[in-house]
Amino acid sequence: MKTSDFDRNFDEGADIAEQVDWSKARRPNEELKRVNVDFPIWVVEGLDRQARRLGVTRQALIKLWIAERLG
Repeated sequence: MKTSDFDRNFDEGADIAEQVDWSKARRPNEELKRVNVDFPIWVVEGLDRQARRLGVTRQALIKLWIAERLG
């Protein structure tokens, strides 16, 4: 199928799921890059308290808070 046909089918609301190789699908700008940040102990303890209160990990809480601030 040509790209133009695929785009037209999508734009017209046709079911294109059969035409997509989902095993190769990627979201743009979703690559991970590891960073290290040093925090004072009192900050880590505060993060841990908030993470426990919300039922998430410290890492998840930090990611959420930073994403909210940047968004």
